[in-house]
Amino acid sequence: MTDFQTLGLSDTLLKAIAATGYQTPTPIQRDAIPHILRGEDLLGLAQTGTGKTAAFGLPLCQRLLEEDTRPVAKGARALVLAPTRELVKQIADNLISFIKGSPLRVTTVVGGVSINPQIKRMARGADILVATPGRLLDLVDRNAVQLDAASYLVLDEADQMLDLGFIHALRRIAKLVSKDRQTLLFSATMPKQIEELGRSYLTDPVRVEVAPAGRTADKIAQSVHFMDQKAKTDFLTDLMCKRPGDTALVFCRTKHGAERLMKKLVAAGISAGSIHGNKSQNQRDRAIKGLREGTIKVLVATDVAARGIDIPGVSHVYNFELPEVAEAYVHRIGRTARAGAEGDAVALCAPEEIGLLRQVEKLTGIAIEVASGEVPSMSQAESPGRGRKQAKPRRSSNGPRPQSKPQFQGKEKATGNGPDAGRRPNRKRSSGAYRAA
Repeated sequence: MTDFQTLGLSDTLLKAIAATGYQTPTPIQRDAIPHILRGEDLLGLAQTGTGKTAAFGLPLCQRLLEEDTRPVAKGARALVLAPTRELVKQIADNLISFIKGSPLRVTTVVGGVSINPQIKRMARGADILVATPGRLLDLVDRNAVQLDAASYLVLDEADQMLDLGFIHALRRIAKLVSKDRQTLLFSATMPKQIEELGRSYLTDPVRVEVAPAGRTADKIAQSVHFMDQKAKTDFLTDLMCKRPGDTALVFCRTKHGAERLMKKLVAAGISAGSIHGNKSQNQRDRAIKGLREGTIKVLVATDVAARGIDIPGVSHVYNFELPEVAEAYVHRIGRTARAGAEGDAVALCAPEEIGLLRQVEKLTGIAIEVASGEVPSMSQAESPGRGRKQAKPRRSSNGPRPQSKPQFQGKEKATGNGPDAGRRPNRKRSSGAYRAA
């Protein structure tokens, strides 16, 4: 069985790994780390909860330590982009645990909080800057951050960044980062836009895929209950009252719907909190901390939080409303069954949502088990939902929706192992072919 010692990591990082409790690398870590250590560009496809942060974080930290240089004022040696504040914090916390006792500095830049402390922190530079795209460009426009010295670019949860409309921000940021860079792109799903993103940003990339894109974790038991929309609140409340010991996430489509549902659960005596775009950063942090520490048992969320929550012991994920983008379902239920644990994903489906359910089943390649209710026919709803237009990625203030592009053309090539394997590749943009890991 592969262990971390065989992957080429330094003694310093092996000690950090032991301190964090890792024992055996996950498949994405086992397959990605050697390529990243060799300086190769990489496209990593893996479900949430599979250890992607360590897959890029450990080799990134090692390469930075080996270079033994210091960041310039306002600059960053490595840039990691993520779609949400919660995910930025999660990534930064992991990186800090890897470099404990070293001279490396990790700095975060996110929206929703005061920009002035972030400007002050960046004045002396950072070895690793972890940021959301929108706030990062705010600092760039104020001349508080300079990215031309960054020789490493990591795009984590790239599909979610595209869903949130960050495509133009990503293009601008990529032009600001050094052209002679190593680029790592990680995604849980593989829409056409990710193919285009890889073509634009990656150089002769290796593709590492530990599960087919759109697959859900094997240890998640999925089920669906059919009912009218107006019956969902009482049904969910009864379900929660019968299982008071569960730690659960409940997903709604809208901020107002999430807040309204949370208040109804609290009124029924259920310890619940909520997290969505109308909450301040402090409110979101308190809600997540409450779920992690057990002071609340149910967290009602919108998809803005689907990627940033990493809480061991989440036993159930409830889709109070099915998402309008099928890929979001994969990310939602990926909050349970983390790190090899088991979990349950329960969907409540109204007749007008049957089209959305069929889209989810098509993406995941499974027929979700019917737990109760009568399966509505497609004639009872317009596809994908009654009175609802075809689902599209949401807009954000950072730019319009991403447009689909043609997929990559060309065959995969075998990974090279010659004498130049340890050198940084020539930074010529990708022709469209991936090398197999």
